[in-house]
Amino acid sequence: MKNKPFAIVAVLALVVALGFFVSQSFKGTIKLPLLGPECTVKADGEVTLDSVQMANAATISAVGMRRKMSERAIVVALATALQESKLENLDTGDRDSVGLFQQRPSQGWGTPEQIQDPRYAADKFYTALKKVKGWKKMRVTDAAQKVQRSAYPNAYEKWADESEVLTKALTGRATGAVECTVSGEPALRGAAAAAALTEGLRLDWGLDASQDEGLKVAVKDANTGWRYAHWLVSHAQTTGLERVRFADREWNAPDGKWQPVTGDRRVGNDTVVAEVFR
Repeated sequence: MKNKPFAIVAVLALVVALGFFVSQSFKGTIKLPLLGPECTVKADGEVTLDSVQMANAATISAVGMRRKMSERAIVVALATALQESKLENLDTGDRDSVGLFQQRPSQGWGTPEQIQDPRYAADKFYTALKKVKGWKKMRVTDAAQKVQRSAYPNAYEKWADESEVLTKALTGRATGAVECTVSGEPALRGAAAAAALTEGLRLDWGLDASQDEGLKVAVKDANTGWRYAHWLVSHAQTTGLERVRFADREWNAPDGKWQPVTGDRRVGNDTVVAEVFR
C-alpha cells in the first residue's frame, strides 16, 4: 500500500505525456509512426506513406498513365483508395468489399481474386470513372462518389491535397520527389530481384526493360524518366532494388535519398538505370 501514491503519480505522468503527444500530433508537429519502412513524397506539399502504401499508389498512377487518363483521374483514384483502404490491398471489408477500392464482387466488379490484383482494381476504377458524365469538372469527392456510391459521399475530399502531391510526383512532374528508405536484408537478390523489377515494369507500364549491365529503361524526356524512377523507388522494398540513377541524380536503398552524381556515374536524360542487390 505504501507504493500506491507513486503508482498514481506514474499513471498521471503517462496520461499527461500521451495528451501532449496527441495534442502536438494534431498541430502537425509530430507524425504518428508508420508500420514498416517509410516513404516521403515531396511535390508542392509532403505525404508520408509506408512501403506497401507507396507501391500501391505508384501502381494506381502507372495504370492511369498507361491508359492515358488525365492527372485529374489519377488524383480521384488515389483519393478513393486512400479513403477506402488507406492504400492497402485488403482481403475483407464492408459486406463483400475487397481490395484497394473496396470493390464488391456481388456488384459486378469481378471475382475476389481479380479485385485483389491492384492493377485489375485500378483499371476497373478508371473504366467506371470514364463513364461518369462530366466527372472532369466535379470535385474530387463527387467524382469518386459517382463510382463508389458510398454511404459517406463527402469523405473522399479530405484526401484531395495528399492525392495532388502523390500525382505530381508519380507522373514525373517533380524531380527526386519520392524517397523511400529500405533497411534490413533485401527481399530479393541478383537475377530474382532483376526479374521482379522487370515483371513489375511489364505489368504496370507494358515495358520491356534491358538487363544488360543493369536494368535500363529508355525514356523520351525528363518527365517520363522521373515517372519510371519514382515508380522504381516506390517498389524497392519488395524487389531488392539497391540503386536508381537518372540524369544527375542517384537514389540508394539504405540511405533512401536522391543525391547529385557526377562523372561516369551520371547518365543522360534518355535512360533510367536500376541496380539490384547482388
